[in-house]
Amino acid sequence: MILDRLLGRHTVEITCEVDIEQSPDSLHAYAIPVGIAINPGDTVYLHGVPTRIGYNERRTMTCRATVIRAGWFDRWKTEMAAIFELTELYHVGFEPKEAAHV
Repeated sequence: MILDRLLGRHTVEITCEVDIEQSPDSLHAYAIPVGIAINPGDTVYLHGVPTRIGYNERRTMTCRATVIRAGWFDRWKTEMAAIFELTELYHVGFEPKEAAHV
């Protein structure tokens, strides 16, 4: 708990709009927080939503969610990881054709 305070983490309880669909047209699960912006490194836990739905089924609901706000270090770490993963895509995109067959 003391480490969490030093790193700036804290918890917020919110409501969340959830849209889940499994059909030939779409396979998705969206969780849209109400009244709060989710930042890099934040963690969101949804409470009381189904983990499975049937084929050709769509559900929309409002549920409770817990947001664990990232501290300054976790946010920085997430942003650096994203930058390095992006540069990995650059590396793959400019690989010579001959190197792919080795």
